[in-house]
Amino acid sequence: MEKLMEQFLEQSAQAEDGFYRMEEQRLQAEDRRREAEHARELHMLQMLGQMFANGASSSSSTHPQRKTLTLVISAVLERYYALGSTSHKGMEDDILSLVKTIIPPLTSKKHKGQDGRIGIIGGCQDYTGAPYFAAISALKVGADLSHVFCTKDAATVIKSYSPELIVHPVLDSPNAVEEIEKWLPRLHGLVVGPGLGRDDFLLKTAKEVIERSKARDIPIVIDADGLWLVTQQPSVIQGYQKGILTPNFMEFTRLYEALHHEPMDSSDHQRGVLQVSAAMGNLTLVLKGEQDLITDGSRVFSCSVEGSGRRCGGQGDLLSGSMGVLAHWAHTASTAGTVRSVNPSVVAAFGACSLTRQCNSQAFQQHGRSTTTSDMIQEIGSAFKKLFES
Repeated sequence: MEKLMEQFLEQSAQAEDGFYRMEEQRLQAEDRRREAEHARELHMLQMLGQMFANGASSSSSTHPQRKTLTLVISAVLERYYALGSTSHKGMEDDILSLVKTIIPPLTSKKHKGQDGRIGIIGGCQDYTGAPYFAAISALKVGADLSHVFCTKDAATVIKSYSPELIVHPVLDSPNAVEEIEKWLPRLHGLVVGPGLGRDDFLLKTAKEVIERSKARDIPIVIDADGLWLVTQQPSVIQGYQKGILTPNFMEFTRLYEALHHEPMDSSDHQRGVLQVSAAMGNLTLVLKGEQDLITDGSRVFSCSVEGSGRRCGGQGDLLSGSMGVLAHWAHTASTAGTVRSVNPSVVAAFGACSLTRQCNSQAFQQHGRSTTTSDMIQEIGSAFKKLFES
């Protein structure tokens, strides 16, 4: 009986793998179809534009002919932009489908830690909430273990928030890098920045931890004061394909100006994120805003899952913590061949943005203006199920 059960589980796993491969092929074919359709529409626009120019300059062209050409061009333009809108929605649905494929199944054959051991670098005397929010969000999303590497005076406070976190009071110790490094082989993902502060020693420690994590090929999400470090020293993460930056608008503006030495054109965010990502070596970038813009320098994905107008402190920590877990899952799936057509860091970022927005929406429906990040964290389980498991 046990042997039959093992055979059944193996066949189920093979069938699931086959389904994921077919889904990936379908998404690739759909991308090619959309690109071809856009190319045809653009070619038609160019031809009609030439016809219009010739018709307008011709002395024999009558007013009704020009009017007809104008109406045709207007119709094609309307069709073109409608197609773009549909394509955008379709693209969002497609990448959401990809997020579903990276989520590991729950099975009794796994051991503790297999679905993710995430480390948070941050937490100091002034900021204890942020690392807690990031770490507990990682657990709620599905990580098995969540570590917080913080300063000594922040450790007791963070421990008091939850007994489920593993808290290391080492971030301000003289041998902080060595103390953290010995844990790196056990970690699947790193989130740098929540509650880090801007103390020079802590930033120097964070920089060295990033360097050593890169050497171990660990996915790294950088947020909050970790982004301050990147703005001062972009080379710390530049070109690292398993790195993700998650700036808000002000953080993004500082980073843009540090890289390009000129003011940013605030009217064209999509162009801006492409430029910053390219300057950072095609690093995955998430510009948080009314719609979250996600890019790896090749194309821009927009996450427009409905949230709310409530912007309480700590939402970014929920985002970065959940992204740390999803980055581990996405790169694991990529190694297994499940994710091919889209950068796994982009898939992880899109999943985390969607989840954070869904949590915000659900919490706001219950609490309205009084919504806090703690309320949002309580929604992670149901929001995750609604987005990725339904």
